[in-house]
Amino acid sequence: MGLLWLPSAVLLVCSAGFLALSSAAPANTPASFSFKENFDIMFAEDHFKTSPDGQIWYLYLDKKTGCGFQTRQRYRFGWFSMKLKLVGGDSAGVVTAYYMCSDLDAAPDRDELDFEFLGNRTGQPYTIQTNVYKSGIGGREMRHTLWFDPTQDFHTYSILWNTHRIVFFVDRVAIRVYKNNGKPNNFFPSGKPMYMFSSIWNADDWATRGGLEKTDWKKAPFVSSYKDFHADGCQWKDPFPACVSTTTQHWWDQYEAWSLTDGQQEDFSWVGRNLVIYDYCKDTERYPKLPAECFL
Repeated sequence: MGLLWLPSAVLLVCSAGFLALSSAAPANTPASFSFKENFDIMFAEDHFKTSPDGQIWYLYLDKKTGCGFQTRQRYRFGWFSMKLKLVGGDSAGVVTAYYMCSDLDAAPDRDELDFEFLGNRTGQPYTIQTNVYKSGIGGREMRHTLWFDPTQDFHTYSILWNTHRIVFFVDRVAIRVYKNNGKPNNFFPSGKPMYMFSSIWNADDWATRGGLEKTDWKKAPFVSSYKDFHADGCQWKDPFPACVSTTTQHWWDQYEAWSLTDGQQEDFSWVGRNLVIYDYCKDTERYPKLPAECFL
């Protein structure tokens, strides 16, 4: 992974990018959300546990089932962030998903923004897969490795979503920027409010080396850990909340949040050179005619 080659900005948790982002971020970061007040278990409640103080949440996967949770609120645009510590050791076949979706199930016309963490055999790095769905159509995968071991400690994974772009952040380092073109299109999800979800599940039919590496159930249960969920966005209220309008009254909808700063761009470029292992916009065998968003 070239850990010794990291630029100083990334070694300092991307100090340039962090400071640049903080100029657009709110002065007071919202307090962490209480699980009981803001989330529901989606399935297998007996595979969910919390720390004694309720501040750390654990999802368990065994051969019987995985587990997942979702926010009770929906949002349309904003900043959404969670600290995760991924399954350690032999995690081949295991997927931890952290994502936003417009529906409570896999509806065929859903909008969706995905982080998926693809486990691996012991000693091999995790792969992060991101994806974007608009009206049920995905196929917009990117895959990255990381500059740290995500199983040793908590790291922050965030999504910035406004009408101009979607940015996927890891520890406030932008790893993917997905742009809008400012016109009606079939690739940028902006019309539907979304819930925030996370889940752990078995995907050994595809997740590790295309399904060649199977889940070793002798290592179960597999546990993913969570804390410090933040949502600073437009909470949906029927029929249409005022905060959805592009008024630039919120930091995530102001000019500074429409593009990367010089410091963020420097770190983003480093990620592109060193950590990207798949980009659908460069897969001309899969897409002989590249999708329109690839040219933005």
